[in-house]
Amino acid sequence: MGRDERQHERTQRVTRDRVLSGGAPVEEARPEISASWRRVRAGGLAPGAEPAVAPLSEGEVESRRASSALGPLLPSITSSLSPVVDDGLLVVVTDTDGRVLWRRGRSGVRRLADRLGFVQGSAWTEANVGTNAIGTCLVVGEPVHIHGPEHYVESHTRWSCAASPVLDPWTGSTLGAVDISGPAYAVQRSVLALVGVTARLAAAEVRSEHAASLGRLRAYAAPVVARVGGRALAVDPSGHVAAVTGLTAPERLLLPADLSSASTWLPALGTVSVEPLPGGWLVRLGEEHPTASELVLDLRGRAELRVRTSSHAWQHHPSPRHTEILLALVRAPEGRTAAQLAGDLFADPGRVVTVRAEMSRLRRTLGPILQARPYRIAASVRTTVLLPQESSAAVVAPG
Repeated sequence: MGRDERQHERTQRVTRDRVLSGGAPVEEARPEISASWRRVRAGGLAPGAEPAVAPLSEGEVESRRASSALGPLLPSITSSLSPVVDDGLLVVVTDTDGRVLWRRGRSGVRRLADRLGFVQGSAWTEANVGTNAIGTCLVVGEPVHIHGPEHYVESHTRWSCAASPVLDPWTGSTLGAVDISGPAYAVQRSVLALVGVTARLAAAEVRSEHAASLGRLRAYAAPVVARVGGRALAVDPSGHVAAVTGLTAPERLLLPADLSSASTWLPALGTVSVEPLPGGWLVRLGEEHPTASELVLDLRGRAELRVRTSSHAWQHHPSPRHTEILLALVRAPEGRTAAQLAGDLFADPGRVVTVRAEMSRLRRTLGPILQARPYRIAASVRTTVLLPQESSAAVVAPG
């Protein structure tokens, strides 16, 4: 480690000690680090804590490996990152819960990881081990580099890591995370770009498989939809539109997890009926389009969004980013501009392009419930947030 690097690490150590002891504002750290420290502190984890969640058993790990969408991609992931393994670093692949499913590395770095509890089946989340690249990237949905003293838990401050979530570009869901870790002096910020590229290549493989499936559905469903007439469309299990007649449809509908062959309601389309197709669903639109009267954002466990009309109910698990946006809008019934939301989410009012893209996705999902200029929840919708602390509820807008 060079003189400049040693000085930088000493500065980070002083910042960490001052902030976590309460002697300095958390804003002295990098924005993404200060935001993570706030989350971890709010969760009650102490800087001197040890992991509280026991690793999974071998059988449980094997079960998760078998069901992981990253399993088939493991050869390409490890091949892309083999140079860092040769350099003595550890490559880790986790599931969406931050559970370590696969590790690749030489025996020396594996032993160091073992001493930290960074073992197969361990939970590497912010709630369990504080600020770390895996847990933090799964929260923010972006690649993250955490260097030494930027970790929240003291025992991890001699360790550094860079991780990126692997996102399914077809569904928008998170499939897991890819991480490069090792002793603090060995993991430079440059590996962040490498782990980010690896995650994007894995996502591209996932997208290619989905696109082929949609093509097969389109070939089957196009004549079916044409015969049906009226207003109808065919969608794959993720809601991507394969064929349509009688309306202008978005590229994708967000379908409820419990979709079945019955009448249902979608915020973007109103009342619909669905029938199964090989590889998807036939969706027929009805005449009724009841408006939403209530929106509930439940944060007592995994974030859940529930929308009700006078006759229907719809629920969805929003991504962490969409959850943050909805919470910001609930707290500001008068609305927020793109720049204000960028400040809320990233502490950077300049990131309006990212905010507008996310709001576009949310508005395609929720239809007239979300309004623009400024972005806001429709005034007629009664909005409630269910908070984790003592299951308390905060009713923000009466509707």
